[in-house]
Amino acid sequence: MKAAVFHGAHQPLALEEIPTPVPKSGELLVKVAGCGVCHTDLHYLDHEVPTFKKPPMILGHEVSGTVATLGSGVKQFKEGDRVLLPAVYGCGQCRMCRTGRENICENMMMFGNHVDGGYAEYVIAPAKDTLPLPEGIPLVEGAIIADATTTPYHAVVNRGRVQPGDRVAVFGCGGIGLNVVQIAAAMNGHVIAVDLDESKLKMARQLGAMTALNPKSVERVDKEIRKLTGGGADVAFEAIGNPVTQEQAFASVRAGGRVVMVGYSEKPMTLDTGRVMFRELELIGSLGCRAVDYPRVFDLILQGKIRVSELVTARYPLAHINTALDKLRHGEGIRSVITP
Repeated sequence: MKAAVFHGAHQPLALEEIPTPVPKSGELLVKVAGCGVCHTDLHYLDHEVPTFKKPPMILGHEVSGTVATLGSGVKQFKEGDRVLLPAVYGCGQCRMCRTGRENICENMMMFGNHVDGGYAEYVIAPAKDTLPLPEGIPLVEGAIIADATTTPYHAVVNRGRVQPGDRVAVFGCGGIGLNVVQIAAAMNGHVIAVDLDESKLKMARQLGAMTALNPKSVERVDKEIRKLTGGGADVAFEAIGNPVTQEQAFASVRAGGRVVMVGYSEKPMTLDTGRVMFRELELIGSLGCRAVDYPRVFDLILQGKIRVSELVTARYPLAHINTALDKLRHGEGIRSVITP
């Protein structure tokens, strides 16, 4: 099969012909229809964040496709079934899994990090974690549900606990941030979208943001949010992974407010712990999505409350993977999908 192979940081992915893997007991061989291109991959490529599996390996963790081959013992799927692979999956046995938090499993696995991912014609997946993709959801564009949609759902609903009428500030309107915007709006939050790119702010409005704020147009974005909300946001989401915007999000919430970190940063932020104590603020991390929530996300998509196809702004064949990554580096488009 053809695959885009990661050999190390600061190197382009190499298009290579490698053996097609064979599924073991309890596994599926999935023919990849689409694999979303995510900033997480740039952390490995550009910022020397190590992958758990040492290179050479295959990146890509937003995967949709069809079942090509069944491993022994697999009964719940048949060849040709449409499927979605969760970006991260758990062991089902550790303390976190047994308390319903398998997204932070003590033995967590991630496609394109712990095991080979979806920048290839085929990928191996455990059948127990593979999700049937409803017919009403497009197969290729549906790939982004694995991370770009479900990660924000978990952040908004489970970690941010957004309620109707909450003032919600979203810092960063990329692939993850725009989904935070539309899911918070679907939960009937009053959303303030923050970004430097006017085209992304326009999209944020289309996805339900009631206010779009460009930091270049104001003296201080946190003061402007406190002014707009009468004291500060109830919940702020940082979806970039930048210490500057993390600190801005922290400064924008009211007393008793919550700040949810969705974006990954390899750099530390400065935290005023006295303010955390005195104003009873919550600083919350959010990673991936629980398996139990995927069907709920599918239902919201089928009901038209969460959009998917509109957020996929480009498709690239596998041979053009490095072009897609360059577009991502320069902030062009919202979400690209590789179609092997």
